[in-house]
Amino acid sequence: MAEDAPNAGAEDIHPAPTEASADAATPPASAEKSSSETLLPSLSIWPPSQRTRDAVVRRVVQTLSAPSVLSQRYGAIPEPEAEGAAAAVEAEAFAAASESAAASPTSLEDGIEVLQAYSKEVSRRLLELAKSRAAAAAATETPAEPSAEESEGSSVTAPPPTEE
Repeated sequence: MAEDAPNAGAEDIHPAPTEASADAATPPASAEKSSSETLLPSLSIWPPSQRTRDAVVRRVVQTLSAPSVLSQRYGAIPEPEAEGAAAAVEAEAFAAASESAAASPTSLEDGIEVLQAYSKEVSRRLLELAKSRAAAAAATETPAEPSAEESEGSSVTAPPPTEE
């Protein structure tokens, strides 16, 4: 009997619901749907928030100025210059993606497509920027050593030292 006492007390605290109480607690489907629509914010993936756009700019700056595959291949850009370039890259990509989304996306799938286009634009413009900077840097460098052909044609052999 002592063993049944704790269980008996627990049953009194949480009685099992009856069929009638379960039906009364469940609202009709239409009422449930309308209340959930009012409680949940609508999910909009495009346009991205300013916070998201700022995060994209910070990531582009990091990619351009810190050691990364891109900066190792094409050269790093000083951070102050990278900040301006990153802001321009993001703004141009945002404008291009916004143009491709003629109007506000009507569905989540449309928003995802526009967001993917924005991401691809950022990547494409980032790569173009890195390549153009590398090409400009290579063009401004003056060759310190003559090319192999020049050195072969103009090589003069010094006379052997004479013994005195």
